Amino acid sequence: MAFDYGDRTGYEPISDVDRKEFHEQGFLLLRNVLTEDHRAALEAAVDRVYEEEKAKGNTTKDGTLHLLGFLERDELFGELLTHPIAFPYMWGLAGWNIYTHHNHLDVTPPALEPEKPYWGWHQDGYRQNSDPETMDPNLPRPMFSLKVAYVLSDLSEKGRGATKVIPGSHLWNSLPRPTDLSVHNPDPEGTVEITANPGDAFIFDRRQWHSRSTNLSNITRKMLFVGYTYRWIRPLDELHPDKDGEWYRNRTPVQRQLLGEGTHTANYWGINWDGYIDDEIPLRKELKQRGLLNRNIPWLR
Repeated sequence: MAFDYGDRTGYEPISDVDRKEFHEQGFLLLRNVLTEDHRAALEAAVDRVYEEEKAKGNTTKDGTLHLLGFLERDELFGELLTHPIAFPYMWGLAGWNIYTHHNHLDVTPPALEPEKPYWGWHQDGYRQNSDPETMDPNLPRPMFSLKVAYVLSDLSEKGRGATKVIPGSHLWNSLPRPTDLSVHNPDPEGTVEITANPGDAFIFDRRQWHSRSTNLSNITRKMLFVGYTYRWIRPLDELHPDKDGEWYRNRTPVQRQLLGEGTHTANYWGINWDGYIDDEIPLRKELKQRGLLNRNIPWLR
């Protein structure tokens, strides 16, 4: 299926304003990323996958589904890897030596019970928050990865299960935790619930302190998250695309790179065995041909 994004190719440089806001705030809310026909088609695909997983007993008792590694489940999902509006933020903020290591499909029906006390604030990355840690609490950890979240349902009002973030908190290595988690605790100072319209998307640094919220509405929350990291970092999700199947054959060279394809181990580090940059890495090659490499931006050198 083709959707009309005008002359957008996915290779338009992001603005200095957006780059500055992302580096300062740790996230960006992008309006009208999906055309309505594209959003509706994605929602239909999500509904199909949801029913398949529900029939297998893979949803929780309240019907919630958090499905890892969903990209192979539909042609439309694979195309999201290089979405013409969102993709420039991925290579523009992380560079050309990237792939998707973690992606999840989320369906969150209205809660069956009143909200229970919980503390869901965290940074993504698991051991990435410990292994490269320094003893200096004022030195932020490396970003390592970022995600784009596509909003398929109406999250324009609070209380619909939207993600909560603390702008600027990606530069904090810790967040004070209440001592008593058996009672309701207020959200940390500065918390923002990302209210968004169907078809919007938001991008966030993995270090951003964020939390789920309870869906207290009568609307089912539906979202798709696609994470990107460096090719020298191991995958978090299991992806097993059939490389002889139609879905994989339909992927472009850049999309295949983003699915983890590489010619040899050094290739994942951006080089050939002689130690020099491999200009045939698909995303680098594409950016170079378009004159989009930039020695003033380290990850685009």
